[in-house]
Amino acid sequence: MKKILLPIFVLCYMLVSCQEAEVAPRPNILFIMSDDHSQRAIHAYGQGLLDKVYFPNMDRLAREGALFKRSFVTNSICAPSRAVLLTGKYSHLNGKVDNVLPFNWDQLTYPKLLQEAGYATALIGKIHLAEKPKGYDYSLTLPGQGSYYNPDFIKNGEEKVSFEGHCEALIPEFVVDWLEKDWDKTKPFAINYHTKAPHRNWMAEEKYLDYLEDEEFAFPDNFFDDYAGRGTAAREQEMEIVDNMYWGWDMKFEANPFTGEPSRLAAPFGRMTEEQMAAWNAVYGPKNEAFLQEKPTGEALAKFMYHRYLRDYLKVIKSVDDGIGKVLDYLEANDLLDNTIVVYTSDQGFYLGEHGWYDKRFMYEQSLSTPLLVRYPREINPGTVVEDMVVNVDHAPTLLDYAGVEKPAEMQGESWRALAAGEDVPWRDAMYYHYYEYPGPHSVKRHYGVRTDRYKLIHFYHDIDEWELYDLEADPNEMNSVYGDPNYAEVQEALHSRLEELREQYGDSDALNQQFIEQSLSKN
Repeated sequence: MKKILLPIFVLCYMLVSCQEAEVAPRPNILFIMSDDHSQRAIHAYGQGLLDKVYFPNMDRLAREGALFKRSFVTNSICAPSRAVLLTGKYSHLNGKVDNVLPFNWDQLTYPKLLQEAGYATALIGKIHLAEKPKGYDYSLTLPGQGSYYNPDFIKNGEEKVSFEGHCEALIPEFVVDWLEKDWDKTKPFAINYHTKAPHRNWMAEEKYLDYLEDEEFAFPDNFFDDYAGRGTAAREQEMEIVDNMYWGWDMKFEANPFTGEPSRLAAPFGRMTEEQMAAWNAVYGPKNEAFLQEKPTGEALAKFMYHRYLRDYLKVIKSVDDGIGKVLDYLEANDLLDNTIVVYTSDQGFYLGEHGWYDKRFMYEQSLSTPLLVRYPREINPGTVVEDMVVNVDHAPTLLDYAGVEKPAEMQGESWRALAAGEDVPWRDAMYYHYYEYPGPHSVKRHYGVRTDRYKLIHFYHDIDEWELYDLEADPNEMNSVYGDPNYAEVQEALHSRLEELREQYGDSDALNQQFIEQSLSKN
């Protein structure tokens, strides 16, 4: 009798297990994207800037999920990066190559596919792509770059609504409000939760105005770079902290300390209430007065400007981290967290004094790299570190993969889901990059290139024709191009071949380059 009952018991168990597997809920998706966040400004990346856990919620995602060490972008500038995220296609195919040319919302995007697959979709925060967002049941977005204080938002692409408070405190509240009040709970959710910070001009929330004001930071080793080891592009950029930052917009002075010329722009500061302005002046006023008394020059001036920039940058990230914690706490309190894929990334990296710079755009490591942290305990073991190269063109295919939606043929990225789960799968040996916005802000030349595990080849074109080659193992700070060095002849030849293979694979060409140059010049 026992011999008969045992197989029946096993069969019943298997049937029940299969039924449970069939009805297992599809995961929710919380995709968090900040703006201009450097890997160096996350403690979990261990790159030396932060020796304290300033941002515990970001570190929590790394501790409880996966950290991608080689996470890159295809075009390091705001709006194009967001277009790549939505479409899973390189800039030259989705049409949004720079911040000027329009984005076509009628093309295929992953939110549209999730919406069609039965997901409740929402876009809350910054998108920096004009016109009404498509693929979302609900949207509440900042117009353009948005404002840090008392910002306006556009509801569902049509209605302008204004709020009092700080942008980075408001956006997570809006995410929680949508989940609490408007989310159709018969469907899984997919939220694009996009922050404004840490985009320039780094205006801190009131409670963090004096955060880190007593913290001292060492200059990066190459802060006083003379660009001798590189070509024209590095020498002619306009993104140096000391020479190119604005006294009003960036350094928070009402007038140029050396000329007396008024410098504070009305747009950001004019939005503040009297109480907010008083809190601001209580922190910045005495420090600015002390600077005016001393008027430092040389390295002392550089030290002041570097610290004013870096502290303000980290202050607004602190608010981003608070917001992430608020949303995670809500999900956890409502038993939603462990069935939610939480992704944290940024639209690109940023220079925090490396080469003496701020901003992004170049294919050099600090702006090419971007954070990528992923938590999903059903598949990802805590403390996972992924060494493989992933690119932001991969995010759309990955989110579709998690949702059980087939990747359309036109999407050019690949799902990194298996990598996050710790699986050993075939993966790319090189990634392709292309930057277009020149002539334009910061005067960074047009360029494209290839990065492998060890080497990087870059071609600067349009008004120059120059190549740079870096050995990232021997020269991780990218101080000396070895292009044309006989010792690297074989490497150089192999990289040229790999670059042409990738351009063909992704459908990029000199003819497209010329087309976008003509479109750009017609706009200027």
